[in-house]
Amino acid sequence: MRRRNSDFRRPVRRRFSDVFWLTVCGLAILLLIILLSRETRGSSSRLVYPKRSYRHDRITDGLNITEEMLRPESVARQINDQISLAKAILVIAKESNNLQFAWELSAQIRNSQMLLSNAASRRNPLTNGESESAIRDMALLLYQAQQVHYDSATMFMRLKAKIQSLEEQTNSFSEKSSKYGQIAAEEVPKSLYCLGVRLTAEWFRSSNMQKKLEEEKQAAAKLVDTGLYHFCVFSDNILATSVVVNSTAMNSKNPDLVVFHLVTDEVNYAAMKAWFTMNGFRGVTVDVQKIEDFSWLNASYVPVLKQLQDSETQNYYFSGNHENSRTPIKFRNPKYLSMLNHLRFYIPEVFPALKKLVFLDDDVVVQKDLSALFSTDLNGNVNGAVETCMETFHRYHKYLNYSHPLIRQHFDPDACGWAFGMNVFDLVEWRKRNVTGIYHYWQEKNVDRTLWKLGTLPPGLLTFYGLTEALNPSWHVLGFGYTNVDSKLIENGAVLHFNGNSKPWLKIGIEKYKPLWDKYVDYGHPLLQQCNFH
Repeated sequence: MRRRNSDFRRPVRRRFSDVFWLTVCGLAILLLIILLSRETRGSSSRLVYPKRSYRHDRITDGLNITEEMLRPESVARQINDQISLAKAILVIAKESNNLQFAWELSAQIRNSQMLLSNAASRRNPLTNGESESAIRDMALLLYQAQQVHYDSATMFMRLKAKIQSLEEQTNSFSEKSSKYGQIAAEEVPKSLYCLGVRLTAEWFRSSNMQKKLEEEKQAAAKLVDTGLYHFCVFSDNILATSVVVNSTAMNSKNPDLVVFHLVTDEVNYAAMKAWFTMNGFRGVTVDVQKIEDFSWLNASYVPVLKQLQDSETQNYYFSGNHENSRTPIKFRNPKYLSMLNHLRFYIPEVFPALKKLVFLDDDVVVQKDLSALFSTDLNGNVNGAVETCMETFHRYHKYLNYSHPLIRQHFDPDACGWAFGMNVFDLVEWRKRNVTGIYHYWQEKNVDRTLWKLGTLPPGLLTFYGLTEALNPSWHVLGFGYTNVDSKLIENGAVLHFNGNSKPWLKIGIEKYKPLWDKYVDYGHPLLQQCNFH
């Protein structure tokens, strides 16, 4: 029993001591926490108040305001608010051409600003007595502005109307610019007209030219020699064609092997013959024909000629009206209806004895030897051309109407477009594949202009689809008639194409590119001087 009592009392003493020491430790920890919290509050209060004071002083100095302006009843702040509103209304008054009111408002703004400046400089707040008159006068002017609807809502409506008016004017100016640019591009400069007249007169007057013509006929064998380099140009522009021939001759390694086949119309035939008879081009052979001599080129064979006899087509292209709407000015460009422009689809008929030929537009300049084009392997294709699909708008969907089932079923909209202007044609493959027949098929399907609207490139894309071999881009560099061209492309380009409205022989030509064309024009020629070419 005693052992049991002693054993029972020993644990009681241990529990008491444990509780005691736990209580002491808890009180110590609580005291430490209280001390730390007080120190933190003290330090934070010491940090916050100086920071607020510093920021407050900095804002006050930066805005050049006084302590009085920060008070709720501040007179200076009321004047300052009036000035801000008055400045906004001043702009509106000037826009509304109310110059008298604008002058009065400006004078009152200066008066109020002077009051604030004086108060700030003397470091004393404005009194009600000295500010009452300025506040009242400004309030009257602001009320007057409200009466004439110089509020923000009215001004917003006015600005919106003005923006709409400016947009309409911009669209009108853009349309006029496009129209006048198109007219300028279509017009024949007086100097070119003068040259044609003088050359025609010279042709019929000079017997020496007739003798030279007889001598040239002796070299007719060159015109059908398939071992030579044959080029063709279809144009009614004498000077432009001359630049094409001259630039090719100047940069050819063997100009005596070069043959140019030129086709023009009856109006310019005599002048074209005269020019290329009286001028030499480093031994290049030049033959001139007129389109009217091609008896096979008639409405029964050529769909374009047949379509031009249709009254609706004539109304669309020539009168400019179609189905109660105006025909776009670019659609009425005569070149799109000229058979000289469509003759490129009949090259095998024009030159039945040739096997390979390079087609050049009259708005190009040649600055490299082109003989390598004749040994280029077209891999069984008919047309060798430079592709122009570096950007999306030069793909097929840009030129053709893909809402039409015929186009949608037969042609990939993302197929790469290519350019006319410098093309290598394999005439043997052309005849074998009846490419001209393909062209006729698509022209007849487009009698209602639902496949494409204008030009020769869209039917060319259809005609030579799957029959075009891509050439190295350096053979044909485009854009000199409407955009900027990289200088490296210019340096490496073999044929530079002035496609676009800004032709180098026109006043609207791009000035920085004109020297590329001008250097192949002999401005010292007597006829050019007589016709004021410069």
